[in-house]
Amino acid sequence: MKKDREYNPLFFLSERLEFPPIETANSEGLLAVGGDLSPERLLLAYQNGIFPWFNEDSLILWWSPDPRMVLFPNKIRISKSMKKVLASGQFTLTKNTCFEEVLLQCATVKRLGQQGTWITEDMKKAYLELHETGLAKSYEVWQKGVLVGGLYGVDLGHVFCGESMFSAVSNASKFAFIHLAQELESKNYRVIDCQLHTKHLESLGAEEIPRNEFIKLLS
Repeated sequence: MKKDREYNPLFFLSERLEFPPIETANSEGLLAVGGDLSPERLLLAYQNGIFPWFNEDSLILWWSPDPRMVLFPNKIRISKSMKKVLASGQFTLTKNTCFEEVLLQCATVKRLGQQGTWITEDMKKAYLELHETGLAKSYEVWQKGVLVGGLYGVDLGHVFCGESMFSAVSNASKFAFIHLAQELESKNYRVIDCQLHTKHLESLGAEEIPRNEFIKLLS
């Protein structure tokens, strides 16, 4: 069935705030093209298990992959070495004190095997607007007064949709992610949306679940 979806015609969004059924996404998870990055459309997307991901010279692409990479907060995996880092006091954590700087660092940090960034200028403006509404949040990691890591995402109140994280020094982004998971577990959040599989996220306890299960968690 997944192979059949590869030949589905792409849905081009208009100015109307709508998305096609997520089941019409192709086998890679691509659902729709176009539209805009207004706070209203972004919120509608996240509420329905959809997120934007595209390059600077591309049209806006909207995705809803199946399976979906998630972390159940109570399943966060903390290695022995990270337990030592957490106890060492070498890092401190703040929230929403420098959202724009975290966003810029995530956009510019060099990543193995990746050229350029998907955090385009339009994406930066969009998530800054979303931050101003209180929906987009950042977690910042500091070492001796210097910002050395962090992450940002969209907070739906029961699901946190992670967007990107960065480390300028070893373990800084892990420090932020672990604290995020522990905080969300204490607040009875259902899940952290990690979107797509990476070995790094898997090492922290994230797992792939069927898309329809993820949508149930969103509802």
